[in-house]
Amino acid sequence: MHNERRLPMPGPGGGGRNNMSRVNGEKPKHTKETLLRLTRYIGRSRYILIALLVLTFLIAAIELTGPLLQGNAIDSIEAIYKNADTGEVLFNYDAEDPAFAGLPVKTEYKVHFHPGSYVGKEGHTNGMLPNLLAMAVLFAISAILNFCMGVVAAKLSQRTVYTMRNDLFEKISRLPIQYTDTHKHGDIMSRITNDVENVSNAISSSITLLFSGVLTIVGALVMMLILSPLMTLVALVTIPLSITVSGKLTKFMRKYFIRRQKLLGAMNGTVEEMVTSYDTVVAYGKEQDAIQIFEKFSGEYRDCSVSARVWGSIMGPIMNFLGNLQYVLVAATGGAMILFGGPGNISIGNIQSMLSYSKSFTRPINQIANQYSSILTALAGAERIFEIMDGSNEVDEGKNPITVSEIKGDIAFENIHFSYVKGEPVIKGLDLKVEQGKKVAIVGATGSGKTTIVNLLTRFYELDAGQITVDGINITDIPKDTLRHSIAIVLQDTVLFRDTIRNNIKYGAQNATDEDMKRAAHHAKADTFIERLPDGYDTVLTEGGGNLSQGQRQLLAIARAVLADPKILILDEATSSVDTRTEMHIQQAMVALMKNRTSLIIAHRLSTIRDADTIVVLRGGVIAEAGNHEELLQKGGEYAKLYSNQFAGIAT
Repeated sequence: MHNERRLPMPGPGGGGRNNMSRVNGEKPKHTKETLLRLTRYIGRSRYILIALLVLTFLIAAIELTGPLLQGNAIDSIEAIYKNADTGEVLFNYDAEDPAFAGLPVKTEYKVHFHPGSYVGKEGHTNGMLPNLLAMAVLFAISAILNFCMGVVAAKLSQRTVYTMRNDLFEKISRLPIQYTDTHKHGDIMSRITNDVENVSNAISSSITLLFSGVLTIVGALVMMLILSPLMTLVALVTIPLSITVSGKLTKFMRKYFIRRQKLLGAMNGTVEEMVTSYDTVVAYGKEQDAIQIFEKFSGEYRDCSVSARVWGSIMGPIMNFLGNLQYVLVAATGGAMILFGGPGNISIGNIQSMLSYSKSFTRPINQIANQYSSILTALAGAERIFEIMDGSNEVDEGKNPITVSEIKGDIAFENIHFSYVKGEPVIKGLDLKVEQGKKVAIVGATGSGKTTIVNLLTRFYELDAGQITVDGINITDIPKDTLRHSIAIVLQDTVLFRDTIRNNIKYGAQNATDEDMKRAAHHAKADTFIERLPDGYDTVLTEGGGNLSQGQRQLLAIARAVLADPKILILDEATSSVDTRTEMHIQQAMVALMKNRTSLIIAHRLSTIRDADTIVVLRGGVIAEAGNHEELLQKGGEYAKLYSNQFAGIAT
């Protein structure tokens, strides 16, 4: 649609309804659902995901091989002589060895050890060097694979959030206007920036941790069972305790991370309002009030962040303590088996391997616990993202095959009723006809429903009752794209983009030629000031066109509308914020713009609508009177009072 602004003026209870009570009162969705939906997004990059899984498997296999080689290297330090059948070890006696001080002088001793154990003051290293070399090679390969895994994980993360961010932005573009009217823009921006970024960080850092963790836990458990079932059973003693503690803490902590993300969105909304309304804040000397409001929201965010960080940090130390407890229990069990004997054939090297595997078994759990705060933050952000994605799209049931070129511009409002808030009607049974090519002005006090009529015609909002027709066709039967492309809107608050003047004018017709664009600027009386600019039509505007005057911005808006060549034109307070001299130039431009077009003019300055074919006076959502300028003055009714009051003030 070639309108000046997609977002209409908010109705009663507009953006202000999204306040802090809403932030505090909302409850999070289920984690399982969020994880499932995130998994679907990750699965869209299946080849990268497969590559990541392969790398993770290889790295996990290398890490599980390391402790076995380490144990073999230790066991390769053999005694000079070992009787594997009886467990007897024969060694030479050294009278000067302090280890044997006080023993009777003999040339040799026969000592009994558990079968399969190794002992010896003197030994050799057959088999140690190959094991050490194998460990060095595997660890070098592991370092290379870890680097590759980091690159692949980053690609998977960025592709996933790229898709998610695009889907979210597309969803926002399809939301009803009512959604953006009733939600803070800063909060919506926070979801597409901060929340998506948190998800990205979690995917890049945590997904490999989760994959490798599962493989490592399973692999370590298998190796432990092979080496010593008894020691494995001891190692598993702390697992139920770890699961119980982590489950309780998870349930308790999660609410803080959900609320922190909502508070961040609310705080961003406050900043956005402050920045966009800064001139008003300064003009009324409300800087300190604005600071206090921000400090209030910032303080709540700080307190919630501290609570979230504290409770999120508790998980890691607790899980580390339980992991160390498991290590001690395994080491004590292995030592007892060496000293007093036990089931199985255990060696010093086996015990060392078991200790390494027990660490490998608990390390993934501890790593996840240490990153749990970032995982919770990502889940909270994902929930807020999916909350928007689950919203209802703007309904478009129009199936009529009419095209924009076929629309003539006859408009009829038939007994329409509408309310922004249920039970508080704004429009009450309004009937109005606007013939093709005619100019109809709508006036009335603030809140009488003038802008609401525009919102209903463009289907920014849906009627409660009645119907609006264009060329006799109910607008609900006309596709919204067709309807809105046949309408152009010029508003008081002109919307210009941070781009060249050329592209801002062409925003209403992207395929227009430069000649058509310059012709539109000429009809809008904008070419004079544009050509005086150093870069002419290639002048880059600042945000909102801040480097132009209000009148110049309005002329560009009119040029945009001229280029769009609409069948229906809506002028909503298009000259109310400019001086009288500038208004004259804009009026001349609008006369050319309105020629042979159906025009709805909403104005407070009654001098701008005296030549309208029909002037409609609204009061309380109904038509108080209608007629042309002279007829209404002769009636001496509502319009005459408004006119006389306005011009009496000027005369005074």
